[in-house]
Amino acid sequence: MQLSRRTILAAGGVTVSGVLTAGTARASEPGRAARSADEEFEGLLVRAETLLTGGKFDISDPDFAAGVAALESTAQGLWNTLDRSAGRTALWADLAPLTAPGNFGQSYTRLRTLATAWATPGTSLSGSAEAADALASALRFTYDTAYHPAARESGNWWFWEIGAPRALMDSCVLLRGRLPAGDLTDYLSVVDRFCPDADRRTNSPTLSETGANRTDKAVIVALRGLLGKDPAKVASARDALSDVRDGGRNSLFRHTSSGDGFYEDGSFVQHGVVAYTGSYGTVLLGGAAYLLSLLAGSPWAVADPKVSVMYDAVERSFAPVVFDGLMMDAVRGRAVSRERAGDHRDGAAAVAAILLLASGAPADRADRWRALAKGWLTRNRTTPFATLATLPQLALANAVLGDAAVPAEARTTGSFVFADMDRVVHRRPGWAYALSLSSKRISAYEAGNGENLHGWYTGDGMTYLYDGEDPGQFNDGFWPTVDPYRLPGTTVDTRERADLGTGGGTSTYQPANVVAGGAVLDGRHTAAAMEVRGAQGSSLRARKAWFLLDNAVVALGAGITASDGRTVETVVENRNLGAQGGNRLLVDGVEQGPSGTVSRAGWAHLEGTGGYVFPGSTALRVLREERTGTWRAINTGADTGGSTDPVTRRYATLWMDHGISPTDAAYAYVLLPGASAAATAVWSRSQPVRIVANDALAQAVEDRRNGLIAVHFWGAGSAAGITASGPATVLVRRRGAHVSVAVTDPGRTQTVVTVELPFRIRSVAAADDTVTLTPGARPVLTVAVGGSRGHTHHAELNR
Repeated sequence: MQLSRRTILAAGGVTVSGVLTAGTARASEPGRAARSADEEFEGLLVRAETLLTGGKFDISDPDFAAGVAALESTAQGLWNTLDRSAGRTALWADLAPLTAPGNFGQSYTRLRTLATAWATPGTSLSGSAEAADALASALRFTYDTAYHPAARESGNWWFWEIGAPRALMDSCVLLRGRLPAGDLTDYLSVVDRFCPDADRRTNSPTLSETGANRTDKAVIVALRGLLGKDPAKVASARDALSDVRDGGRNSLFRHTSSGDGFYEDGSFVQHGVVAYTGSYGTVLLGGAAYLLSLLAGSPWAVADPKVSVMYDAVERSFAPVVFDGLMMDAVRGRAVSRERAGDHRDGAAAVAAILLLASGAPADRADRWRALAKGWLTRNRTTPFATLATLPQLALANAVLGDAAVPAEARTTGSFVFADMDRVVHRRPGWAYALSLSSKRISAYEAGNGENLHGWYTGDGMTYLYDGEDPGQFNDGFWPTVDPYRLPGTTVDTRERADLGTGGGTSTYQPANVVAGGAVLDGRHTAAAMEVRGAQGSSLRARKAWFLLDNAVVALGAGITASDGRTVETVVENRNLGAQGGNRLLVDGVEQGPSGTVSRAGWAHLEGTGGYVFPGSTALRVLREERTGTWRAINTGADTGGSTDPVTRRYATLWMDHGISPTDAAYAYVLLPGASAAATAVWSRSQPVRIVANDALAQAVEDRRNGLIAVHFWGAGSAAGITASGPATVLVRRRGAHVSVAVTDPGRTQTVVTVELPFRIRSVAAADDTVTLTPGARPVLTVAVGGSRGHTHHAELNR
């Protein structure tokens, strides 16, 4: 099983839970004799080897036996096809010429897999002198032919400065007893050439490394230091985590307020403008956990007290976007197009990284994380962790699963607005819903190096519904088969688009809109909004809002206008039914055929998903179809490119046709996740949530059962009895004599927003220091929103 380059690095950073106590003796421990420098280095190299192989384990244990069998199968295939002839020009026929960066990069990755099999008990290559000699020869051949200090970087810099040196150093750790001293010296020299430190990009020395790239390089430099017995190198790797060189400016142990890294609100950004918790964020977490574990107790142990920022990220950044062990695609960026890196695999890498981090974290945090992980591990029945994990990861997971004292934490619930990365996640006990937004601050998509060729609309308000009974929705051939012009939740111009990212390097697209985000009240309810502006060549404009409630999601659109002579559509649902799915689709109780239009639809129900209500009735387009595509059509990357094998899935699609060049069109629909057809019909008649405004000025709903009013104002105005002085999102909830209010400016254009409420308020019970109250029969809240970057301001009031 071949992993993506990013998943490989994350997976490489795990070990058995006992590695911290079973590793090298520590000179800093009381009562322990100081070790010689050679002993210190070798002890840490043994630990690094354990981080790759899992160390000692019971091969008769079914989980470990399956893990060994999986490693054996992959390694044997690579061994059988490895060219070991004297006149070879490449190591594998499909990776020729070897001098191409993608080819030597992947060759090193395969050699690491073979070296891992050689160092792991139970495989056919384990301890084989023939295999060790062949691997040593292959490393030498790759150095002589392609990757040496005299070579000049070309193509994707990542292979030269991260991918190849990491796999090379891992291989040297495993084979260090079988490599000629001269060869090891050469391999260290090539790392010194292309990854001399973790602070700078080698091919662009003025560019400081940030985020996951900094972590990747720190690991490489640490391993190079250990193998070369160079304490200064090891120290520089440790110091790179805190960015000692530049006074902490790019420290991984800090909350950033711009650019790459973790934000206080739980956002994670990489490449400056991309929401990337589930890909680069996972790599960063895994790499940091790896180094914390590798260097623990040594003279180079990480002692930065701000490491707590990394600990905070587990619950702020990762827990909300991991659902039953999978990683939400809304935060995986271009990785969604990678056939071998689906949401369950990136989720498994995150779970493993969290468990490794727990091995050295404070007890109270570690206990919470293990409980979270146990819940994820036990609920993931679609793609069990054991089918994805390496042997070290299995050891970590089994230690938790076998510990009766660790409870299995229930699913995370609550509402989360990640204002700093334009993402919203709403979680209920049986389902979760994610919104992928974009603005001039956060890109609509990232593409490049042949990846994410059809990601045009993934940041235009795409919605992801996760069902606890069907967690495989987006992992089961979704991306190569879904109609990329009809992604759920989006309002789109139906023009034909050209493939993205076909050239070298990566690029992003940031639309011109400023509004993207929302406010969250009591950690339970959210109102979010986004203005859609068509990309170059499209005049489309639309104002979209979502109201995320206890058992429903209300979606509103207004001001939908275009003048290009093309049809504009809003996609309510585009559900993957699997290869054989025959789920019943009803509209107003009538089962639907392959395609059609219902002129006045009141409600719809899709078996296994839930209900859809259309307040006031709407013309609804319905399509049931079988779609075939290939992973290669959406990803041609050098090391992540998909196969050309056809994939076929069935879909049920619901959408609204706004016509050609619409003017001020609108829509409204309600999603009822998990609801039965009967419950959907009842909801349609009773409409417990009322839409009170849906125009270009304001969009608002009232949830009478919960005493909730939620409004997004596009400008100064009034709706649902609430008046705002300018653009803002406002939620107000009344419970007896108590009133809770949440306000934000998701467009970040205001300095102060005033909000007038429609009922008497006597006093403030509690409020953020940015909120002041003028009490009375028509009370006014004055909210200093300037500089708050779209975050929510709260107040608790007394009636």
